[in-house]
Amino acid sequence: MTAVKATNGRPRRGFLARRPLRTRLALVTSAAVALVALGVLGAAYVVIRYELGRQLDLQLKQQAGMAAQQSWGQKTGVLYGECAWLASPACAQIVRADPAAPGQGGLVLPVTGATRKVAAGTLGAYYSDIQLRGHALRMYTTPLRDGRALQVAARSDTVDQGVEQAGLLLGAVGGGGVLLAAGLGYFTSRTALRPVTRLTATAERIAATRDPAHRIELPPYEARRQDEITSLATSFNTMLGELEEAVAAQRRLVADASHELRTPLTALRTNVELLARAERLSPEQRARASGALGRQLREVTGLVNDLIELARDEEPRQLVEPVRLGPLAGRCVADARGHWPEAVFTLDVAAEVTVLGVPARLARLLSNLLDNAAKFSPPGALVEVRLVQENGCAELTVRDHGPGIAEEDLPYVFDRFYRSHQARALPGSGLGLAMARQIARAHGAELTAERAESGGARFRFRFPLPDEG
Repeated sequence: MTAVKATNGRPRRGFLARRPLRTRLALVTSAAVALVALGVLGAAYVVIRYELGRQLDLQLKQQAGMAAQQSWGQKTGVLYGECAWLASPACAQIVRADPAAPGQGGLVLPVTGATRKVAAGTLGAYYSDIQLRGHALRMYTTPLRDGRALQVAARSDTVDQGVEQAGLLLGAVGGGGVLLAAGLGYFTSRTALRPVTRLTATAERIAATRDPAHRIELPPYEARRQDEITSLATSFNTMLGELEEAVAAQRRLVADASHELRTPLTALRTNVELLARAERLSPEQRARASGALGRQLREVTGLVNDLIELARDEEPRQLVEPVRLGPLAGRCVADARGHWPEAVFTLDVAAEVTVLGVPARLARLLSNLLDNAAKFSPPGALVEVRLVQENGCAELTVRDHGPGIAEEDLPYVFDRFYRSHQARALPGSGLGLAMARQIARAHGAELTAERAESGGARFRFRFPLPDEG
């Protein structure tokens, strides 16, 4: 195996590997265009050379036919003897198969054994290149009757000059084409990769400032293009938007959590300081302080647990199992009756359905909805729970008969720490419904809130059922 040379423990990279992407793209594009252009020009040169030579051969063949007709009665000898000038007609002479035959003196074109064979009829017509008086000629030898051969020759250096001029012209065109291809390749790569350059600059700014509010600015003419680079820039902007929203939500969560924790922690500190001077308190005061301390600890513990639950993005796949919603709803309603004895809970299971999910998390979702409904219901009011199956979905509704949800509060009921004016004096942290929607989304379900027709609020939990096929 061939060892790879290394410098300071790192393998050496090639010339192209050390160049920027736009330079590599320009070089590769220019090289490809240059190869194609040179190939086309080379083929054109070959075609031109072939066509010029073929035209000269056709000219000689035509002149041979004319000379044969004009010299029908002449037995042998020179027909046209001067062909050193470009403007002169082709040289022509008739040769006998027998070298000793009379009339063969003063021939101007070279006579070879092949010429005698053509005259004798043992060899067909052929073309040959000869030199005469320092000039290049193309000669055509064809048989005649009575053991004779006709030789016709013309200057071929005009053809060679034409081929040479065509080669020089094609070479100049090819060189200009390569330079143009290099310039266009660099311009194209620079233009095409401009969004990537902006993407890199934006990523570096975000890394330096830790601010995901930056975006890749695309001019209108680039934004209208539907290519992969523009799609990459658009997708990166979309990702930055999602990241900015996630960071903003995280900051809001921390700010809201710190705000919500400040009051119970202050109360806890007050009660702890009060109990630290227990010898100065009466038994009734100590009992009230201890009870308040216990309630506040439970409140803080519940708030912290809710925050931990909200920090979970999705359900662990290994915990997902088939869950029968009817029995699950029955257990949750039974627990709610124990927690809220003043509310009247009813359960109507119109269809028995089984879904895939995490039983504990689905129970937490339903418990949060029941707690919310009981909290806003007056004593003795109904909290109706109904499970139906329709349009390939399982729908579980929880409806209360309380004051309902105000129109201005509907868009925000699932926001973290959001509490309407009616809920300010009620217990809770404002995280229950936010947690319920997060659990629903983690299960691929939908949770919505609406005002009931005859008063109260209705929450709909729609769970898509798997295809039976």
